[in-house]
Amino acid sequence: MAAEPSGGGMRTFYTGLVVLSVVGIGAILYLMLKPATVSIPVNVAVQASDTAGFQGYVAGSPDAPVEITEFADYQCPYCQTFATIQMPTVEERLIKTGRLRFRYRDFPLSDIHPNARISAHAAACANDQGKYWEMHDKLYDGQADWATKANAAPVFQDYARQLGLDVKAYDECMKSAKYAGRIQASRNLAVQLGVSSTPTLLVGGRLWTGRIDSDAIIHLVDSLAPVKPAPAEADSAAKGAR
Repeated sequence: MAAEPSGGGMRTFYTGLVVLSVVGIGAILYLMLKPATVSIPVNVAVQASDTAGFQGYVAGSPDAPVEITEFADYQCPYCQTFATIQMPTVEERLIKTGRLRFRYRDFPLSDIHPNARISAHAAACANDQGKYWEMHDKLYDGQADWATKANAAPVFQDYARQLGLDVKAYDECMKSAKYAGRIQASRNLAVQLGVSSTPTLLVGGRLWTGRIDSDAIIHLVDSLAPVKPAPAEADSAAKGAR
């Protein structure tokens, strides 16, 4: 016949229950707070709705005389250098002055950059809330923080929070992968145009690759749309020529 547990045995028994309860609660909290893994499918079938009304993310005046389209990958180191070092000058000298309209399109190199599509999708979800370019800059500025992570989604969620986005709406957008087709469509277009590396610029039907700096872009825009002298300057030049 089994003996009744002694006082010490009862304490051990109840201590064990408390430990198990704490472990159980901890496991439940971990599962509840564990960052969600987001997966953006590759090579999806593009639907008409994926491209309806969308031709890339645009900065600059619709009346600008020159347009440049960049095909890029958020995980590409060269794209990061271009975005963080060269683009600020391009923006100040050409985009803000109305001389250039700049269009960004995704060309994810998924074979070598596993976080290329999820980062592009994070930018697309930020665009839903009017913060595309802000997320674009966050992604490139922080590339070193997420490029090698197995699960980069929590980093992008933190960027969304820093930008003041509605995080719940952002999370729902990410989990739905609703822009996978849009990203694929941009990649398909790039392939059709002959794009094979990032960053690649499309200017007037011609592709520009390799080392691209702000001076080269300014010179290109100057050659395509020379700056017209102000009326006073034109009059002065005319008088000087007499």
